[in-house]
Amino acid sequence: MADNYDDYSREQLLRLLRERDRRPRFGLVWERDEIDHDLSVNGDFVALDRDAALSCGDGPQHNLIVEGDNFDALRYLRMTHAGRVKCIYIDPPYNTGNRDFIYNDRFVDKDDAWRHSKWLEFMYRRLELARELLREDGVIFVSIDDNEVFHLGLLMEQVFGAANCIATFIWRKVDSPNDNKVTITPDHEFVLCYALSREAVRFSPMPAPDIVDAYRVGADGSRYRDRLMKKNGKNSLRRDRPTMFFPILDPDGNEVYPIHDNGEEARWAMSRDGVEKHREAGTLIWKQREKLGKTIWEPYAREFAPDDPVRPYPSIWADLSTMRQAKAMLRDIFDTSDLFSTPKPVELIERMLRMISDPNAIVLDFFAGSGTTAQAVLNLNKEDGGQRRFILVSSTETTADAPDKNLCRDVCAERVRRVIAGYTNRKGQAVDGLGGGFAYLRCRRIPPAAVFRGIEHAQVWTALQLIHDLALTPYDERQPLQAADTPRGRVLYLPRLDAAAVDALQAVISGVAQAVVYSWQPALVAQRLDDPRITCQPIPAFLVDRFGARASAAAGGGR
Repeated sequence: MADNYDDYSREQLLRLLRERDRRPRFGLVWERDEIDHDLSVNGDFVALDRDAALSCGDGPQHNLIVEGDNFDALRYLRMTHAGRVKCIYIDPPYNTGNRDFIYNDRFVDKDDAWRHSKWLEFMYRRLELARELLREDGVIFVSIDDNEVFHLGLLMEQVFGAANCIATFIWRKVDSPNDNKVTITPDHEFVLCYALSREAVRFSPMPAPDIVDAYRVGADGSRYRDRLMKKNGKNSLRRDRPTMFFPILDPDGNEVYPIHDNGEEARWAMSRDGVEKHREAGTLIWKQREKLGKTIWEPYAREFAPDDPVRPYPSIWADLSTMRQAKAMLRDIFDTSDLFSTPKPVELIERMLRMISDPNAIVLDFFAGSGTTAQAVLNLNKEDGGQRRFILVSSTETTADAPDKNLCRDVCAERVRRVIAGYTNRKGQAVDGLGGGFAYLRCRRIPPAAVFRGIEHAQVWTALQLIHDLALTPYDERQPLQAADTPRGRVLYLPRLDAAAVDALQAVISGVAQAVVYSWQPALVAQRLDDPRITCQPIPAFLVDRFGARASAAAGGGR
C-alpha cells in the first residue's frame, strides 16, 4: 500500500520515522495495522460454566475440556494456570486457503491479500498467552505444513526466543502411494519444538531395545562388544590430542602405542585413567592381528549391553502411525465415516509426552480438534501409572452453513468419553476403557463493568479451585460455604455473610493450621473471625486482579 508522503505533516513524518527506527532489523514483520482487528481479542473478563451433563466420570475431576474461543480460554487459563503447564501441543489451522482457517467468522481463502498477516496475528496473540502458561522447564510442540512453516518459525523465535529452539521434527504423515498424478507428494509435516528456557529442559532418551542386537552373547549369557581403543576417523592423529598418545603394556610386557595401518602416529580414544579403569575392571581385552608385516597385540575396551538400552530421539519421525491410521482409529471409536478430516495419530503425541518424561505433567492442547491429546495422556497414565492431566480447548466451529455444528461437544469430548468408558469398534469388538474423567466447561465473556454483578457463585468456585490446583467439584448452592483442602491449608468460598455462614465457617476452620477465605465482604469476615490463621480475599476483585491488567494490555496492545 503506497503512501503519499507529500500530504503528511511534519509531526506525522517524525512519528513514522520513530516507528521505523523501533522496528527490528531482522525478524518477522507483518501488516498488523492494515488487517481487520481480530474480533476474538477483547477486554472482557472470562468465566467458565461447568456442564454436568457433558462432564465425564465420578468424583472430582482434574482433566478439563473447554468449549469456546481459544483466546478467551487462554486468558482464563493464565489466571488459573500461569507457570504450571509442562507441555503444550497444538495443531493449528495450516492456512492452506482451502477453507481451513476462519478469521473474524469468515474463511480466509488463497486470494486474500492479507492471508498470511491474518494468520500471523491470530497465532501471535495465542502464542503470547501460551508462553505465560509454561513452567520454567516447559515445552511447546506445534504441528504445521509447508504453507506457514517458515513464517511460524520466525514467529516462534519472536515469542520464545531463538535460543529456546529445541528442534524441528519431521513426521511422515503418509504411508501409501499418492495417485493424484502430481509431480511431488506432500508426505510429511513439521513439528516445531520450543522451550520457555532451553537450559531448564531435560528430555528423556528414546527406548531402543534393538541396540542389544549389536552385542555378542558370551559364554555366561551376557551381551558384550569390544571397541578398539585406538581412535579412528576425524581427529584421530597424535597431533590432534598429544596427551592421548602414550604406551600401554601388552600381555607380553611390551609397550604398545596407537599406530594407524599406514604407519601414522594415532591416539587412543580415552585417557590414561580410562585405560586403567578398564584394566582394573577386567574389560581391557587384547587381541592379536597382523599389522605392517608383524603380529601385534591391540587393546580393546569391552562394553556390556545396557539393561535399559536407549538412544537420542531422531528428528525424522518415519516410524510412527500416519494420518491414515489416525482416521481409521476415529472410525473405530465412532463407528461411522470420517468426522474429522485431519486427525493426528495418538502415537505422535505420545512420543512428545515420552520425551518430556513427566508422569505428573499438565498437558495443554488449545486447538484440540478430535481430542487425540487426551487419549495420548490417558494411554500413558494407564501404561505407567502416571497422573498426567489434560486441558483441551476446542471451539464449536459453527458457521453460517452449519449453525448447529459443535466440534468440541460432538467430536472432541465424545471421543474422550468413549475412550475413557470403552467402546465397541467397527468389527464388533469391545475395546476396554482407559478410565479417568473430565469436566466440560464453556467460556462466557463478561464485560468488565458487569463483572461485579454478572459473575456467578459457581463460576467463582470453579476459578478458585483451579487457581489452587484442586480437582473440580460442582458448586453446592445448598451449603452456606464451599471448602476444599490443599497442601498449604484450607480454601473456602463464602458467597454470602449471615449467621449460618459464620457458624459454618467457624466450624470448618476449627483445627486447621491455615486457611484463606474468599468473600464478597472480606473486611466483615476478618472482623468477625479476628484469627491470625485466616487470610481474607475479596471476590470478585481477587479474580479480576489476576485476570485484569495484563488481559487489557493483551487485548489492546500493539495496535
